Amino acid sequence: MATRTKPAARIPVDPIACCTPVRIDALDKGQAELLAQSFAALADPIRLRLLSFITSTAGEVCACDLVEPSGRSQPTVSHHMKILVDAGLVQREKRGLWVWYRAVPARLDALRAVLG
Repeated sequence: MATRTKPAARIPVDPIACCTPVRIDALDKGQAELLAQSFAALADPIRLRLLSFITSTAGEVCACDLVEPSGRSQPTVSHHMKILVDAGLVQREKRGLWVWYRAVPARLDALRAVLG
Protein backbone atom coordinates (compact mmCIF):
# COMPACT_ATOMS: atom_id res chain seq x y z
CA MET A 1 0.00 0.00 0.00
CA ALA A 2 1.42 3.38 -1.01
CA THR A 3 1.66 6.08 1.59
CA ARG A 4 0.18 9.42 0.82
CA THR A 5 2.20 12.48 1.54
CA LYS A 6 0.55 15.50 2.96
CA PRO A 7 0.40 18.40 0.49
CA ALA A 8 2.67 21.31 1.31
CA ALA A 9 0.98 24.06 3.26
CA ARG A 10 0.25 27.07 1.13
CA ILE A 11 1.55 30.32 2.43
CA PRO A 12 -0.92 33.07 1.62
CA VAL A 13 0.57 35.73 -0.61
CA ASP A 14 -0.43 39.32 -0.07
CA PRO A 15 -2.08 40.44 -3.31
CA ILE A 16 -0.30 43.79 -3.07
CA ALA A 17 3.04 41.99 -2.96
CA CYS A 18 2.31 40.80 -6.50
CA CYS A 19 1.90 44.37 -7.81
CA THR A 20 4.73 45.66 -9.95
CA PRO A 21 6.28 48.93 -8.79
CA VAL A 22 4.43 51.82 -10.42
CA ARG A 23 7.65 53.16 -11.97
CA ILE A 24 8.23 49.89 -13.84
CA ASP A 25 4.86 48.94 -15.25
CA ALA A 26 1.33 50.31 -15.48
CA LEU A 27 -1.14 48.89 -12.98
CA ASP A 28 -4.17 47.02 -14.18
CA LYS A 29 -7.62 48.01 -12.88
CA GLY A 30 -7.71 45.39 -10.11
CA GLN A 31 -4.25 46.28 -8.82
CA ALA A 32 -5.09 49.98 -8.83
CA GLU A 33 -8.31 49.40 -6.87
CA LEU A 34 -6.56 47.21 -4.31
CA LEU A 35 -3.75 49.72 -3.83
CA ALA A 36 -6.17 52.65 -3.68
CA GLN A 37 -8.04 51.03 -0.78
CA SER A 38 -4.83 50.69 1.23
CA PHE A 39 -3.56 54.16 0.40
CA ALA A 40 -6.98 55.69 1.13
CA ALA A 41 -6.85 54.11 4.57
CA LEU A 42 -3.53 55.86 5.11
CA ALA A 43 -4.79 59.21 3.79
CA ASP A 44 -6.36 60.21 7.09
CA PRO A 45 -4.22 61.79 9.84
CA ILE A 46 -6.00 59.95 12.64
CA ARG A 47 -5.53 56.57 10.98
CA LEU A 48 -1.87 57.39 10.37
CA ARG A 49 -1.46 58.25 14.04
CA LEU A 50 -3.23 55.06 15.12
CA LEU A 51 -1.11 52.94 12.78
CA SER A 52 2.04 54.70 13.96
CA PHE A 53 1.10 54.09 17.58
CA ILE A 54 0.49 50.40 16.92
CA THR A 55 3.68 49.87 14.91
CA SER A 56 5.80 51.72 17.47
CA THR A 57 4.81 49.32 20.25
CA ALA A 58 6.16 45.86 20.72
CA GLY A 59 3.54 43.55 19.26
CA GLU A 60 -0.07 44.30 20.08
CA VAL A 61 -2.17 47.14 21.37
CA CYS A 62 -5.50 46.88 23.16
CA ALA A 63 -8.28 49.02 21.72
CA CYS A 64 -8.65 50.57 25.16
CA ASP A 65 -5.13 52.01 24.79
CA LEU A 66 -5.88 53.77 21.48
CA VAL A 67 -8.45 56.29 22.71
CA GLU A 68 -6.15 58.57 24.70
CA PRO A 69 -3.27 58.88 22.19
CA SER A 70 -5.69 59.49 19.32
CA GLY A 71 -7.65 62.16 21.18
CA ARG A 72 -10.87 60.67 19.79
CA SER A 73 -13.82 58.83 21.31
CA GLN A 74 -13.95 55.05 21.42
CA PRO A 75 -16.57 54.78 18.63
CA THR A 76 -14.46 57.02 16.39
CA VAL A 77 -11.35 54.96 17.09
CA SER A 78 -13.28 51.76 16.31
CA HIS A 79 -14.46 53.24 12.99
CA HIS A 80 -10.92 54.17 11.96
CA MET A 81 -9.52 50.82 13.09
CA LYS A 82 -12.13 49.00 10.98
CA ILE A 83 -10.88 50.88 7.92
CA LEU A 84 -7.27 49.92 8.71
CA VAL A 85 -8.30 46.28 9.22
CA ASP A 86 -10.34 46.21 5.99
CA ALA A 87 -7.31 47.59 4.12
CA GLY A 88 -5.16 44.76 5.48
CA LEU A 89 -2.83 47.10 7.35
CA VAL A 90 -3.83 45.87 10.81
CA GLN A 91 -5.15 42.60 12.19
CA ARG A 92 -7.59 42.38 15.05
CA GLU A 93 -8.27 39.69 17.60
CA LYS A 94 -11.11 39.77 20.09
CA ARG A 95 -10.25 38.45 23.53
CA GLY A 96 -13.13 38.55 25.94
CA LEU A 97 -14.42 42.11 26.06
CA TRP A 98 -11.35 43.65 24.41
CA VAL A 99 -10.03 43.84 20.90
CA TRP A 100 -6.28 43.67 20.29
CA TYR A 101 -4.62 45.10 17.20
CA ARG A 102 -1.29 44.39 15.55
CA ALA A 103 0.23 45.79 12.38
CA VAL A 104 0.75 43.67 9.29
CA PRO A 105 4.39 44.41 8.37
CA ALA A 106 4.18 42.46 5.10
CA ARG A 107 1.37 44.72 3.86
CA LEU A 108 3.28 47.86 4.83
CA ASP A 109 6.40 46.53 3.09
CA ALA A 110 4.38 45.68 -0.03
CA LEU A 111 2.94 49.19 -0.19
CA ARG A 112 6.41 50.66 0.18
CA ALA A 113 7.75 48.38 -2.57
CA VAL A 114 5.02 49.25 -5.05
CA LEU A 115 6.02 52.91 -4.83
CA GLY A 116 9.70 52.05 -5.29
